[in-house]
Amino acid sequence: MSDDGQQHTGHERVPSRQRRRFPGISSRAYEHPADRSALVALRKLSGFDTVFKALSGLLPERSLRLLFLSDSVRVSERQFQHLHDMLLDACYILDLEKVPPMYVNQDPQPNAMCIGLDEPIIVVTTGLVELLDEEEMRAVVGHEVGHALSGHSVYRTILLFLTTLALRVAWIPLGNLAVMALVTALREWFRKSELSADRAGLLVGQDVRASMRGLMKIAGGNHLHEMNVDAFLEQAEEYESGGDLRDSVLKILNVLPRSHPFATIRAAELKKWAESRDFQRIMDGHYPRRAEDKDTSVSDSFRETAASYASDVKTSKDPLMKLVTDLAGGAGDLGGRVRRGFDGFRSPPPAKGGPADAPQEG
Repeated sequence: MSDDGQQHTGHERVPSRQRRRFPGISSRAYEHPADRSALVALRKLSGFDTVFKALSGLLPERSLRLLFLSDSVRVSERQFQHLHDMLLDACYILDLEKVPPMYVNQDPQPNAMCIGLDEPIIVVTTGLVELLDEEEMRAVVGHEVGHALSGHSVYRTILLFLTTLALRVAWIPLGNLAVMALVTALREWFRKSELSADRAGLLVGQDVRASMRGLMKIAGGNHLHEMNVDAFLEQAEEYESGGDLRDSVLKILNVLPRSHPFATIRAAELKKWAESRDFQRIMDGHYPRRAEDKDTSVSDSFRETAASYASDVKTSKDPLMKLVTDLAGGAGDLGGRVRRGFDGFRSPPPAKGGPADAPQEG
């Protein structure tokens, strides 16, 4: 029985436990503001999808489909049935009418992805299947179905194509700078789209501890008895607030080449969203519908994104973000604070004797 007490057939499969369903839900309900504004803008471009789908012959998509069909195991009622049930259940919860094909690929590295232009394909590795328990895996399947519902597979494939094309013309003067700017922007969006899909996974699984356990296992392996979710979240807090301006710069450099946020950060972001009013409103049945997507304002979406980034900077405990907030607020002695923040980059001055050389408090 579903939460409305009725039996369903087809991909409207009975969940393994009672959970809420979201008929007609728009992906805007769970998308991170930065992800949502980019998608709203792309959807407003008339013919955008049609043009690039026509170029699908230039992409290795057909080859990938044949590769997975020939060298992976397709999830169905006869193969990996528990994953098949999870997939049907996730599509039922998020009201995704067309169930994407799903494959299990032999790879010890825990991973999952949703790709494709004509239609999304979900691929999970054996490393992930063997690592996660049922509820953790349910969140991952919901994560990938969230990618499909948002259209991330289409836009990601398009943007990856554009990135590859740009790399081919990198020999043009200043081409490398242009390519790096494009790649950096794309990766920033990719990271935000992952946060969106994490939220979709939570809407499907409706078990925040299971979602965070899954992220913890991806970071630390299948030694759950040796790990603790609360301690894992404390790592995110330490990462966010610890260190000085040198560490802030190193954090930026570490994250720039990544398409996914760090696992601890994803867990902390998901916990924060699970405790938010936005999440509770969705669970209460108050959420944007797909039928309203065409009326969504691009300018309103970008304003929400700007407000979200401003809020992140204002509330961040990162030393660099605190400095930016102080700059915006006109705080005094910023020069001194910057010098102190970067003192570690310089060699310590030679020691001098005498109290007259002791530093003076300002």
